[in-house]
Amino acid sequence: MADDADPREPPPGPLRTPDGRYLIVRGRLWRTTDPTLDPAERDALVAELMAARREKKAGLVSGDTADIRTARERVDAAKRRLGERGPVWWTDGAPDLNRRLVQNTPYAAWYAQQEGADDS
Repeated sequence: MADDADPREPPPGPLRTPDGRYLIVRGRLWRTTDPTLDPAERDALVAELMAARREKKAGLVSGDTADIRTARERVDAAKRRLGERGPVWWTDGAPDLNRRLVQNTPYAAWYAQQEGADDS
């Protein structure tokens, strides 16, 4: 099978819902980062999130439960500030469908029409 993708281009990211609220990974919705965040703030929060994830991994390797707990708290705090957890960042009153199977949400018909949706 021929691949026409340019090897210098990064692979496409996960499918996003038309409203931009969710990424779809393996058929499940995951809330995206608040698009109204200042880019510098977003970058700093993503850096904090990645550092906290590395700290969690180190805690798991060492078996230090206090380090793991602290790292998990840092991950949660960063994700809340990014808008990926906690109160939703949109203002139209739509419910939060985070972590739900896309086939069981109002996005189901749209998702069924997407190329490669079965492979997610």
